[in-house]
Amino acid sequence: MSVYRPPEVAPSEITPEHIYLNRREWMQGAAAVAVASMLPSVEAAAPPKAALPTFYKSRFSTNEQKNSQAEITSYNNFYEFGTDKSDPAERAHTLKTEPWVVKVEGEVAKPRSFDIDSLLKFAPLEERIYRLRCVEGWSMVIPWVGLPLSALLKLVEPTSKGKFVEFTTLQALDQMPGQRTGSLDWPYVEGLRIDEAMHPLTILAVGLYGRPLPKQNGAPVRLVVPWKYGFKSIKSIVRIRLVEKQPVSSWTRANATEYGFYSNVNPEVDHPRWSQASERRIGEFFKRKTLMFNGYAEEVASLYKGMDLRANF
Repeated sequence: MSVYRPPEVAPSEITPEHIYLNRREWMQGAAAVAVASMLPSVEAAAPPKAALPTFYKSRFSTNEQKNSQAEITSYNNFYEFGTDKSDPAERAHTLKTEPWVVKVEGEVAKPRSFDIDSLLKFAPLEERIYRLRCVEGWSMVIPWVGLPLSALLKLVEPTSKGKFVEFTTLQALDQMPGQRTGSLDWPYVEGLRIDEAMHPLTILAVGLYGRPLPKQNGAPVRLVVPWKYGFKSIKSIVRIRLVEKQPVSSWTRANATEYGFYSNVNPEVDHPRWSQASERRIGEFFKRKTLMFNGYAEEVASLYKGMDLRANF
């Protein structure tokens, strides 16, 4: 197996903290208008016009102020389209989302494939307004529309050997220019423990702001795990596989000392090159204190009872 070396230049993930902060400080903190104007235009980043089927408001939503549609669709991490935050909105138009099939296989009694129409029909859709906290120190509040991952997993009947869930993104070099670089070992892979995957907060998102997911946000279906750093919420999923052993996530493979498997939001465990104690909400000037488990501690802390969260970061 070849040894992966992180890219020499990856603006938000790889640069040292002082350079990163100098570069992003003014852009992130000035105001929502500055973010929208400095990044791709609202027109270029606009979500699809077609509406999603009927959905209901979820009891899990936060009552915090949502970020604007322009902010959410213009400022993204999606390395398949480039390492800069503006790259996905500028380049993701090349992604072909129809037809799309998600295979669910591995340690299950009833392996099955789902197209997007079947995903939209077999479980009620919910709007869930979730906080999103990224490892680089910025955050948003996003009105996702999706379905509980647990509903899909129950349908395929995991066996006793299905202790982890591995997710894989589409690999298509002709559609995803970032995959033609060495920024990561493609395709992108992420994983959860089975109890994390079955937790009611974990969803498969198919839309935001009531409409289908824009391509730069992970169309047509992505994972959302709100108590973990954003890179755990893998985008443009084509395969879900239940496995017995802990899968190796893409960022863990790239740099295991900086990106652990669990990646729970934890203000007490810093990234080796910057603090995680505070964050800046996109559109706000001042930083705010980072909340344990991104503010979802009451719901998820019991999953990690007895674990050393510094060792299992």
